[in-house]
Amino acid sequence: MKRRGFLGLSVGGAIAALSPRAAAQTTIKEIRIGYQKTGVLVIARQQAVLEKRFAEKQVGIKWIEFTSGPPLLEAMSIGSVDLGAVGDTPPIFAQAANANVVYVAGSRITNGQGILVPTNSSIRTIADLKGKRISVGAPKSGTELNARAVLKAAGLSYKDFAKVEYLPFGESVELMKNRQLDVTLQSAGLGVSALRDLSVSMKIVVVEVPADIVAKVGDAAYQPTVIPANTYEGQTKDVQSIAIQNFLVTHEGVSADTVYKMTKALWENLDAIAAAHASGKTIKRENALKGMPLPLHPGAEKYYREVGLLK
Repeated sequence: MKRRGFLGLSVGGAIAALSPRAAAQTTIKEIRIGYQKTGVLVIARQQAVLEKRFAEKQVGIKWIEFTSGPPLLEAMSIGSVDLGAVGDTPPIFAQAANANVVYVAGSRITNGQGILVPTNSSIRTIADLKGKRISVGAPKSGTELNARAVLKAAGLSYKDFAKVEYLPFGESVELMKNRQLDVTLQSAGLGVSALRDLSVSMKIVVVEVPADIVAKVGDAAYQPTVIPANTYEGQTKDVQSIAIQNFLVTHEGVSADTVYKMTKALWENLDAIAAAHASGKTIKRENALKGMPLPLHPGAEKYYREVGLLK
């Protein structure tokens, strides 16, 4: 496996690496970015952050939507996607399967674990989920693997539920609206549109994930957090929850110039991202280099030296 290096920026999930096509080209004319419905990278797309940065080089940005991390990584492995925003876990499985995918960028970011149920449900705690119909996210997606970890820490397994659906955000929300599910468990940035839509369509309760359950996960990547009051319609109080750290990493095939420009563009447009999405307000450049298990990519290193985070 090639040496990997961190980009050290927080954009809403791990970004997987450039495909062989892009890495092999001397002059890149288009960067194809795979994304999902949640994450700060979605806001970067809405704000045209990368388009503005790469316009001067006459490099186009093409955005391709995926329902979850695994199909995105499959597309990347056959050269249909150059970059992709995914959670921290799917790329590990891709690497284990010898797929031609490695990380592009890395730093801390927290996605809250939202457990939403109808107000008229008897569910008020994680223990109350037993025997219910639940959606846990697409198979082997970051959301689904996080669901397994949280439920296990609470003493539950999928065998404890009447029905387990492996569905992405949109489909889970539709089944909730149609009363075909009792609960949906999703890892997402605060106030993700699909869950906000659900809270507007029906009265919901956000189920607490207490700090003692977070501790029982036994992984430092999972930390206690709070979903602020009014994040979702009808949520009048702060709710304790769990935040999941993701890392964005890169490989040596991505040019230093490309990585430098992406790092610079995202950090220097953080105000616009924060104004557009609550998750952006939790991202701090001074935390970009904390907890890195791998070396920095030379392009990212250049940027952090320029801004004084590296000496």
